[in-house]
Amino acid sequence: MAARETFSFQSEGKQLLDLMVHSVYSNREIFLRELVSNASDALDKLRVASLTSEALQSSFSDPHIRIAVDGAARILRVSDNGIGMNREDLVTYLGTIAKSGTREFLQYMAERKETLTPELIGQFGVGFYSSFMVADSVEVLTRKAGEDAAWLWRSSGDGTYTIEEGYRDTCGTTVTLHLKPIENEGDDDEGLRPWERASGEDVADEWTIRGIVRKYSDFVAYPIHMEVRHFDKEGKEEGTKDEVLNSMKAIWSRPESEVTEEEYREFYAHVSKDWAEPLTHIVYSAEGATTFRALLYLPSKAPMDLFLREGDRGIQLYVKRVFIMQDCKELIPEYLRFLRGVVDAEDLPLNISREILQQDRRIAVIRKSLTRKVLDELKRLRDGKRETYVTFWKEFGKVLKEGIFADERNRETLLSLALFRTTTREWITLDEYLEGMKPEQKAVYSLSGGTLETLRNSPHLEVFCDRGFEVLLLDDPVDDFWTGVVETYRDKPLKSVAKGAADLDAPEEKEREGAKEREDAFEPLLKALAEHLKDEVSSVRLSTRLTASPACLVGETHSMTPQMEQLLRQMGQAVPKLKRILEVNPAHPVLERLQRRFTEGGSLGDFPELLYGQALLAEGGALPDPARFARLVAELLARNLEEARREE
Repeated sequence: MAARETFSFQSEGKQLLDLMVHSVYSNREIFLRELVSNASDALDKLRVASLTSEALQSSFSDPHIRIAVDGAARILRVSDNGIGMNREDLVTYLGTIAKSGTREFLQYMAERKETLTPELIGQFGVGFYSSFMVADSVEVLTRKAGEDAAWLWRSSGDGTYTIEEGYRDTCGTTVTLHLKPIENEGDDDEGLRPWERASGEDVADEWTIRGIVRKYSDFVAYPIHMEVRHFDKEGKEEGTKDEVLNSMKAIWSRPESEVTEEEYREFYAHVSKDWAEPLTHIVYSAEGATTFRALLYLPSKAPMDLFLREGDRGIQLYVKRVFIMQDCKELIPEYLRFLRGVVDAEDLPLNISREILQQDRRIAVIRKSLTRKVLDELKRLRDGKRETYVTFWKEFGKVLKEGIFADERNRETLLSLALFRTTTREWITLDEYLEGMKPEQKAVYSLSGGTLETLRNSPHLEVFCDRGFEVLLLDDPVDDFWTGVVETYRDKPLKSVAKGAADLDAPEEKEREGAKEREDAFEPLLKALAEHLKDEVSSVRLSTRLTASPACLVGETHSMTPQMEQLLRQMGQAVPKLKRILEVNPAHPVLERLQRRFTEGGSLGDFPELLYGQALLAEGGALPDPARFARLVAELLARNLEEARREE
């Protein structure tokens, strides 16, 4: 037999254990929810493995979870006959705690300064370690399916753990908790029947355990057994009996009218590990060439891993109420990855693999049907419960806009679902934008890049705001992607106010007296500015969009934005340097004086660089050499102050 080995948790693990051991978190019952969920996952894994391995088929027999409690000795056990673990698995999953998202969990706790909640524990997947909130020490006896050796893992939450060889006659895992003493134990419950006692604080109490299982684990697909005591009407114990504590109801197969809102909420918590209330649920059934039922949920909060490649995607797949896959990415498009729930298909094989899923025509039909159903539900939410829809959009709008770029089939629908903030309104649809357009307005105008505050103050907006034209403010990075593929909406062109010429068909601008003469007068200065800035800009021209600012930078009509250029560089793409057009305002005092200086034979000096830098900063851009720009500004201030002193 292998000797006992002692290991140390990594630094993040020690911090997490300390947090759990000394937690004042009152809802400690959450630990049992997590242990039962882990046991259910282990049974799911063995079920799936047995479908493709003859050697493991005999191991998946009478799948169940068992809870055993010894109140006097204060020992609680949760066991299963699932996939089990070997020594390497114990080190990987219980020793290296960061595998469960610990680093992100601790960082989140430090930044938000929040106390522990069921939502946080479930969201970050650190539930096993919540056992140390109720236990002085924890033991894990486990044997992996298909292997002969069993292993015993022990820890007291002191920053170390041991592993040694153990004995278990079947595959599976038993977690043994040596519970802490009861706090504030008193005699208030004396004389009451067992089921009448206020025993909610004591997790070694049989009735407390039954209540926790009913609350959190009633929908677990496997029976949760426990040997429970039975009493007569007078409260006299009659003996014990093995009972199944959970209903194991396939809630999605029941008529919607027979399921309560509370049951839908409880099932959402079970499948998503999110204990916040969902925004809404979608019940859907389809019959025909492909028959299936689905129960899907829109969460109220975006998970922390929503934008991580390794984060959860998809929903649970069942075939005729038999669990097949925890995370079926093929059932929904990437931009709907926030959905949670189950799909139960009638005509898929039980041994379906991911490779088959990617090619199966029936999966494609289910995916198309689910996508259409979800988008229809979002339309109803947008039109019928606008406040709820705005809440949804704030959490998941960035993800949904990925579909505008990626899903050409549903692009028009997704555009109609999108909400936008503008120069005059908050969270409107494109159809509402069109309704508010002025009669002379020819296009849907937008501005992207930077923060919302930067966009609101952008010089690109000046003439549009003066004319009363509303502009969409696009402050999400994904906006630069979808605006590159969408040219029109409802036959109205989409146009960026930071690209091309600002031709608003304004007669008063075209008919200004001396407009052509002014252009001719400024032509030598524009050429000189372009020569000074040839490494930074493609050309310099007079602006028709500026009314208050001296200069701004604009792109060609179909050029990429600076934000897109930066994003592509961060992704390692070789992108040529983006040169834009510098537009200058001939009516601004800076340009008037610069023109006078130039025509009188004066040197432009560093003024072109200062003008370019000012335009770059005004749109929230980054200067190529901030230190040099600061030095030029300081020198300019010094000269002006000296001139002011002389005039005094």
